[in-house]
Amino acid sequence: MLKPNKPAIVIFLTPAVLCYVVVFLYPTIRTTIMSFFAVESVSDPLSKWSFNGAANYLKLFDTPVFIQSLKNIGKLWSVGGLSVMILALIFAVTLTGGLKAAKFFRSVIYLPNVVSAVAMGTMWINYVYNSDYGLLHNIFDTLGFTEASKTLWTGPGLRFWSMVAAYSFGMVGYHMLIFISGIEQIPKDFFEAAFLEGANVFQRFFYITLPNIRGVIRTNIVMWTVFAVGFFVWGQLFSPVNLSNDTVSPLNYMYQLVFGASSSATTVRDSGAGAAIGVILMLSVVVVFFATSLIVRKDATEV
Repeated sequence: MLKPNKPAIVIFLTPAVLCYVVVFLYPTIRTTIMSFFAVESVSDPLSKWSFNGAANYLKLFDTPVFIQSLKNIGKLWSVGGLSVMILALIFAVTLTGGLKAAKFFRSVIYLPNVVSAVAMGTMWINYVYNSDYGLLHNIFDTLGFTEASKTLWTGPGLRFWSMVAAYSFGMVGYHMLIFISGIEQIPKDFFEAAFLEGANVFQRFFYITLPNIRGVIRTNIVMWTVFAVGFFVWGQLFSPVNLSNDTVSPLNYMYQLVFGASSSATTVRDSGAGAAIGVILMLSVVVVFFATSLIVRKDATEV
């Protein structure tokens, strides 16, 4: 048995550990500490920090805009997440079932993930939702639904769900690939034996596929949570001038607190409250991770 080469291990691990400490660990610790201080700018030295305990957190939960941003993220995470997971799972099961040209369809469904969020959001706003010449306008107009063709999809009341639909459309392919990777790890003998026993498509899905991709489902839920709390660009695209209750997310509000409102003559900054938002979002991901680990048990084939 070969002995581990400790000098080589140290040499190869040191750059990774340093990058982890500098890029992730140090900013996380600094942000957490900053959330308990009154800080105007993120670049202020420690001598300008003023300890205020949990005042930043209390202030946030007493701010209507922040509360609305949490509600928006909650709806995005639940409604959008459920829609994305169902569609991604349907596509994954279909494309791993021996469908011809499966690789082509897999690439097409994943394609929106290659396009930048700015380009994708602009396309939806200008070429899908536009009430004069957009795709939805043309479809409803062709079908004879004149009133529906004039709907202002990016107007008050519909803007949030239009944004969620556009964002979810682009995320289906990403989660589909994760589901596919899990389904392809299931031994084919399971499906062959079930087929010989007379199990239909739905029985094979509920009794073989689903129990054996629990770990993948857990991963997808956690990844969707990470993307949901990091929701930022789409809110800026659908409400480019001022924060809107229809589209605001915690990161949009945090950006305004840390860097100031671009449309305001008087720029008021509160980096301490912005740091508190970051901590709240981090804890949200941690809670979802542990909750899914407890609720979604191991795969049927795992020991």
